[in-house]
Amino acid sequence: MDGLEVAEIIGILAFALSGFLVAVRDRLDLLGIFISAFLTALGGGILRDTVADRVPYTFSHLMPTLLVICVLIFSVLFKVHRKNELEKKTYFILSDSIGLVAFSISGALVGLLVEFNIFGVVMLGLATAVGGGVMRDILLNKVPILLTSELYGSVAIIISIGVYALNSLHVMSYFTLMLLFVSGLTLRLLAYYKKWHLPKID
Repeated sequence: MDGLEVAEIIGILAFALSGFLVAVRDRLDLLGIFISAFLTALGGGILRDTVADRVPYTFSHLMPTLLVICVLIFSVLFKVHRKNELEKKTYFILSDSIGLVAFSISGALVGLLVEFNIFGVVMLGLATAVGGGVMRDILLNKVPILLTSELYGSVAIIISIGVYALNSLHVMSYFTLMLLFVSGLTLRLLAYYKKWHLPKID
């Protein structure tokens, strides 16, 4: 299993959980919950593969959909949706942050595979990381978290640049990707809890 597959699996699991939590919070029915989890977990990857002119992985393999279903079953069995508000918020922030970082890496890696330049690699990493969440939020008539949350898209861009740099310096490995993953996750969580934002124009 290569780094792309590992990042893909981590991202799907994490984003499926965050999609589930959003759906339960908004009191959607079972179909709505599945659609929310599916879009959040797989929408960005479908967008990524379409832009990269590849058959979407979700449409050619059963694993992504099965992972989403497993997360939903696990979440219902362990009553994740019945935890108190603080716990649910913590689960959501952590799972969403893990998904963001993992999909930023997987999107950038696909960009490298199809030989995009740095702009293409960064845009593919960003689209993979935020595409599913944007689709979900638009469907639920919400302002996408990309536009409101602390350094959300910025973290995806930074990580994608990091992947491109690792490849350019010929130091790409499981170890360096894991360091990038931990660094990106730490930055995202710090940005959230310390309320870091990009400057705004008054």
